[in-house]
Amino acid sequence: MRKAALPLLFLVAFLAFWEVFCRMFNLPPFLLPAPSRVALVLATEAPLLLRHGLTTTLEILLGILLSLAVGIPLSIAMFFSPALEKALSPLLIASQAIPVFAAAPLLVVWFGYGMGSKVAMAAVIIFFPVTVTLLQGFKSCDPDLKTLFSVMGAGFLTTLRHLYWPWALPYFFAGLRVAVSVAAIGAVIGEWVGSLDGLGFLMMQANARLRVDLVFASIVVLSAVSLSLWGAVCFLENKTVRWAEKKR
Repeated sequence: MRKAALPLLFLVAFLAFWEVFCRMFNLPPFLLPAPSRVALVLATEAPLLLRHGLTTTLEILLGILLSLAVGIPLSIAMFFSPALEKALSPLLIASQAIPVFAAAPLLVVWFGYGMGSKVAMAAVIIFFPVTVTLLQGFKSCDPDLKTLFSVMGAGFLTTLRHLYWPWALPYFFAGLRVAVSVAAIGAVIGEWVGSLDGLGFLMMQANARLRVDLVFASIVVLSAVSLSLWGAVCFLENKTVRWAEKKR
């Protein structure tokens, strides 16, 4: 409760300042809606926001699963094969230098206007932090423990399961926390480029009709989805990596 008190206090103060600012200068809703108006839209347009929010959430979740399915095996392969790491590292870094707005139209062409292109867009953004942090976790393993496992005759799978993987889990969850917090960017950009559903599509439609209050309401829903995913990862980390918590 104490940890949440300060952020909540800051949020309430920010919303109060925003409300007073809008009322003081009598700003029109199409320019900057007051928080009270955004809250009203959240209530009145709840079914619409829920329908589009579920679509975006599903795209994000599938993007996370796809990035994990590719990133975890690739991290393991690069860790046990330095030659493979040297070969792929420049490509991984270069992939992050490509603007997502440039990649999104290509993914729409390749995977269509359906959910596939949005899932791929989210996975592209999530993939890098998960892969890099997990690889760094494997590399940071204590050399003395590596020697101990080697002396005891542990094989590849045994060493991976009982030494490298547990050791790298805190790094993995650190990367996953970053990944889920930015996953919404990929899904929404994909919806902006080409979609008929989702919060990104709803924001584009609302912005074209000067429904800025609906745009803000969509942003609130999107933020709630990202915070929920962040909380889920933190909960899973606390339940899984208990030894790291004791060290902190």
